[in-house]
Amino acid sequence: MEAATIGLDISKHAFHIHAINGQGQMTARQRLRRSEVMSFFSSLVPAWSASRPAPPPPWAREIRRFGHDVRLIPPAYVKPYVRRGAKNDAADAAVISEAVTRPNMRFVPVKSIENQGFLMLHRERGLLVRQRTMTACARAHFAEFGIVVEQGQQRVDGLVDLLDDEEPTLPADARMAPAALVTQLKELDQQVEAIERELAELQRAHRMAKLLSLIPNIGPNTATALAATVPDPTMFRSGREFAVWLGLTPKQNSTGGKDRLGRITKQGDAYLRHLLVIGARNVVRYPEARSRVGGGWIEALLERRRCRGCQQVSPFGCRCS
Repeated sequence: MEAATIGLDISKHAFHIHAINGQGQMTARQRLRRSEVMSFFSSLVPAWSASRPAPPPPWAREIRRFGHDVRLIPPAYVKPYVRRGAKNDAADAAVISEAVTRPNMRFVPVKSIENQGFLMLHRERGLLVRQRTMTACARAHFAEFGIVVEQGQQRVDGLVDLLDDEEPTLPADARMAPAALVTQLKELDQQVEAIERELAELQRAHRMAKLLSLIPNIGPNTATALAATVPDPTMFRSGREFAVWLGLTPKQNSTGGKDRLGRITKQGDAYLRHLLVIGARNVVRYPEARSRVGGGWIEALLERRRCRGCQQVSPFGCRCS
């Protein structure tokens, strides 16, 4: 089969390919089972192979072994090429083969096995942190009995002692619940700390992560997540382009020569944006962190945010109003 570009639509069991030649004419269209994908690409002359990055890196790494130039396209960049009323797997493979030939198309870098391992640790940590937050918030159940615990995860440990004082007024089931709650929180704390220790060790051994950690308020978690998600920083022409990719730049609604900027787009990697925003808020909020950054622009920002009523400097608003 003669093909210059092959579009591959990936799913769990059914895979569709759409091959075109150098003139853009279709030369093949085929449905493959999961077990047939590798044998299909191994029998082809090396060409461009493009796919959506749904479960991408394993397939991309394997197909690259046969000499193909594999390029992963974000689904949002493929969607404009889908024709109306033609949404199916075969049509998706066709528009992927068309989108990959566009000169200004942006691609997702193929991650290494090492970087995939970094990201898996981050996903597991995020899951455990969410479970820990849900468990800590379960203390609100005792408000039905008139027992209110102050906010903060560290306050949950004192829930057992507080309930001992209220033992005569509580049913047996309610007295058993806080012990299980505190035990689960301690287990989740231990698991999160184990993953964070592993990430700290990986950060010390990874060259790019070590460089990133030199930036103020970039710790092991943010450094390893950045290094794993963006293995090749040269794909961005500037820091602003990286900020656009992360969704940290204002959304534009400009027309007629008038610039209208709104809130940030939030269209990039939500996890990376979450880590960077937390680090930036800490720099703005705490004087100790600001002293490590240097420069007067943060102080000028805080001065602009000074409350007109109580004259309190607060970057996140004042409660007096």
